[in-house]
Parts: sequence; C-alpha cells; structure tokens
Amino acid sequence: MGVTDPAGPVMDRDEVDRALARLGQEHEAIETSLLALQDHAGRRLLEGAELTGVTKERWQATEAQITLLWAYFDAYTAALRGAREIRSRRRWSSREDLAELTELLRGACVTVPGGGNGRLSETFSLSTLVDRMNELYATSLDMIVAADAVWSALPARIDLLAAELQRTRGLAHSVGVRPGEHPAGDDLERITRTLTQLRADVVSDPLAFWVPAEGSSAPGGGRPDTTVYDREARALEDVRREIDAVLTVRQDAEARLIRLRDVLSRADRTLAEARTARGEVLAKIAATEVPVVSGPPTALQEQLATAAEYRRQAQWHRLSPLLESLEEKAEDELLRARESLTAVTAPLAVRAELRGRLDAYKAKVARHGLAEDPLLVERYDAARRMLWSAPCDLRVAEQAVLRYQQAAAELLGGASAPEDTQGEHRGDGS
Repeated sequence: MGVTDPAGPVMDRDEVDRALARLGQEHEAIETSLLALQDHAGRRLLEGAELTGVTKERWQATEAQITLLWAYFDAYTAALRGAREIRSRRRWSSREDLAELTELLRGACVTVPGGGNGRLSETFSLSTLVDRMNELYATSLDMIVAADAVWSALPARIDLLAAELQRTRGLAHSVGVRPGEHPAGDDLERITRTLTQLRADVVSDPLAFWVPAEGSSAPGGGRPDTTVYDREARALEDVRREIDAVLTVRQDAEARLIRLRDVLSRADRTLAEARTARGEVLAKIAATEVPVVSGPPTALQEQLATAAEYRRQAQWHRLSPLLESLEEKAEDELLRARESLTAVTAPLAVRAELRGRLDAYKAKVARHGLAEDPLLVERYDAARRMLWSAPCDLRVAEQAVLRYQQAAAELLGGASAPEDTQGEHRGDGS
C-alpha cells in the first residue's frame, strides 16, 4: 500500500497527471491487498469459528477495523474518481480546475462517515487516509496471520500426538498398565485429558498460544507457543519407554527368572560350603575367632516365588520392577556368600601358607646338605607337629616356623658363597 505526496502549492497539469497516475497505482495496490485480506483462509476460519478469550476480543475489534478499512477505501475511491472527473473536463485544465485538483489531491477534503473514537465522521487528506489504511491493514492482517499460524501448526501436531497416545494406550493395556493400578496408566489418563483440553483451547482461542516476535513490525511476526504440547509429548515419551521396558520383561521374563534361580542357588551352595568350612576350622584351628555364617535369605526366595506368580498371571507391569530389584539383590547375596566363605576359610589358608613355607625351607637346607643337622631336625619336627595336629594354634605354629627359618638362615649363611646367600635371603623374604 502506497503513500501520497505531502501538500504543496497549486499543482500544474503535469504534476496533476503524475499524481493521478500514482494514486491510480496506489488504488490498485490497496484494492488487491483488501481483496487478499477478504479471501485469507485465516479470516474465513475466524468468521466460522466459535471463539473465546483473547481471540474473541481481538477478532471483534479486527472485524470493526476491516469494516472501517473498506469505508476508508470507498472514500478514497470516490475522491480519486472525483479528481479524475475534474481532470477529464477539458484537455488543458484551467487555473480553477488545477486549484480544485490541488485541494482534492493534497488537502484534507476526504470525509468518512462513522469514523473511529465515537465520532460521527472523520476528515483526511488522501495521504493521511492511506497512512490510516496501512495501519488498519497491518493490524488486521497481524491478527489473522497469527491465528492462522497457530491453527496451521498446533491442531495437526496434537492430533498426531493423540494418535500415538492411543497406540501407547493399547500397548499399555496389553501388559496390564491401567489407571489406578500403575503410575504409567495414570499418566496416560492425565495426558489424554490435557491433550483434549489443549486442542479445544487452541481451536477456540488460538491467540492465547501465540508468542509475538520481539522487535518485529511485520504482520504475523512470532511463533506458536508449544510449551504445553512439548511437555505432554515428553511425558508420553517417558511412558512409552516404560511400556517398552515392560514389553521387554514379557519377552525375557522366563530367562531372567532362570538366571535368578541360578544365582540364588550358587549363593546357597557357597553359604553351605562356608558353614562346612567353619566346622572344619573350629575343629582344626585353636584360639581363632571364626565368623558366623548366616543361612540362606528366605525373603529373596519368597520374592522369587512372587515374581514367578506375576509371570504366570501375566502381570508384567508388576513383574518388571520386581525383577530389577531381585537381580540386584541376588548379585549382592552371591557376593556376600563368597565373602563369608573367604572370611571363614582364612585360618586354613594361613595354616596352608605356613606348611608351604616350612617345607620350602626344608627343601632348601636339603639342597645344601644340611637336612640332618640336629637343631634343624628338632625345630622342623616341632613346627610340623604343631601344623599337622588338631586343633592347631596358628600363633604358636607361626613362631615355630620362624624359629626353623632363623636356624636354617644361620646355617645357610655360613655354608654358602656371599652371592648365593644373598639370593637365598631374597628368596626367604618372598
């Protein structure tokens, strides 16, 4: 839409002809814009919709603006027609004609009845009238484009999400995830209610979901507000992942139950071995504190039986979290059983280490021809009796082995070359 030249002195014929040509072009541009506004899909939707809220208020104001805009255009058209009639009276316009044309083309001589602000009429110059039409056109188009942008973007996306929601609800129902029985079922109900309300609100009040662009003066500058939609889409994705996890449980439940039974069985066997070893330690090792070995965890066996019942009844939504908890607890139980066995058999390991050390030193002195030394024989026999008798006092036996090592080291140190002795001493410390 164009802008006419400001007022000036009396125009000559050439200026009048150029002004009329420019005004004719402006008239065509304005008419084209108004007809496009009239045929805009968003305007037709607004006319047929049951609007509420801010959109209803804005559309009522916009309809009044469009009506006023056409009144301004009709006045503009009439003024242009009158100017053309004056110019067509004669080929060479008289001074009086030029003065009249100047007043009409540049003066405030266009009166529009029923103007804004409650006045009965308004008077404009053609230039001011064009500016006013530009203003009303931009404001009206901005409102229409914004509503149309929301309607074009959000309802279709909500419908797609609703279709995905229905598919997820079907899957959830197949694995027993229902409202009141599982949190994911409650989430699906809430998402359904929210999307239904969101779609109704978007259809009736699209401008409530429009975020204008800061600093933009172009009509329709901004974007649809998808905050609620995005939040529900993320919530549905979370539910879908949970349903997928439950579906996976349905497929893998039997194999996971078998693995759980195996892990708990290994833990029970390890604890049984630890209890047997504890009895052996108490019988063979003296003056030693041996930790008590607990029995198998009956609570885990009960939970495992509950998990098997859930699988039999196809209660996958309950089986899923129970299996995850049981798998973690079963691994912890197996680790605890192994640690218990290690702690119980530690005294036997110490005795075995002392026996091995005693025999290693005996073999060493034998290689040097000192096996028959009376002191070594005496100390070896004393240490061996302690280590191979029951119950064995490990503290006393360890002192006997150390005395045998010391005697052997003294004899070996005197019978060997310096470098050989150094090597043997390094071996002794190992």
